[in-house]
Amino acid sequence: MRFASLGSGSRGNATLVSSAGTTLLIDCGFGMREAIRRMQTLHLDPATLAGILVTHEHIDHVRGVSALARRFGLTVYMTVGSWLSLQPDPRIDVVLVTPEETWSIGNLDITPVTVPHDAREPVQYLIEADRYRLGILTDLGMVTPHVLKRYRQCDALFIECNHDVRMLDYGPYPPSLKRRVSGRLGHLSNRQAAELLQTLGTDRLQRLVASHLSEKNNLPELAFEALSPLLDGDESRLVIAQQGRTVDWQSVS
Repeated sequence: MRFASLGSGSRGNATLVSSAGTTLLIDCGFGMREAIRRMQTLHLDPATLAGILVTHEHIDHVRGVSALARRFGLTVYMTVGSWLSLQPDPRIDVVLVTPEETWSIGNLDITPVTVPHDAREPVQYLIEADRYRLGILTDLGMVTPHVLKRYRQCDALFIECNHDVRMLDYGPYPPSLKRRVSGRLGHLSNRQAAELLQTLGTDRLQRLVASHLSEKNNLPELAFEALSPLLDGDESRLVIAQQGRTVDWQSVS
């Protein structure tokens, strides 16, 4: 199994996962042309995608979904709640998925996991192939017992490190937005991400990708500082995803 990021942050998120010739795109928060350009830098032809998984309806996750699906005839997978919020183009092939029910596309087994976030029916994804497990875990305001149960035993993990608490407190956001970001339906801070990892354990993790960093309320070095002590001195396992550039293909094996 291998995976990559087209970019991650408050202005656009998209993740690729591939195994045995099947490649999926998880979200597409970039415009279609930019998404295609970024995929080309990873030597991926978007026409070869097997589908697009949607986590929720926020624009930084779905901006390019419809256009990309129309252009390449891709099937889009989303929850009923996301479908009701988005009301996608009827020309797109949409498959409605049920949270916590696993299905397969090619060699990939996919489980949408319910998370607390301020969207209509948000999910994140666990993807398994050949006994390896990739966890996508961004856009959640708090860590629930259910999340802890689901995300144990991952071989690779995208984890949200949206903000540094101090930077958010003293940053430019209005008070209402600060409360939303830091609330129970908002986003995880660096500290919360580290506490989650400490509970899950990192012995099995081959790759850890810090994701969804706010450009105004976080810094890559702060996310690195929060997570790297949990990796037993092997900082090579940690990658910091950023808004402006891709994360090249990473493998678990």
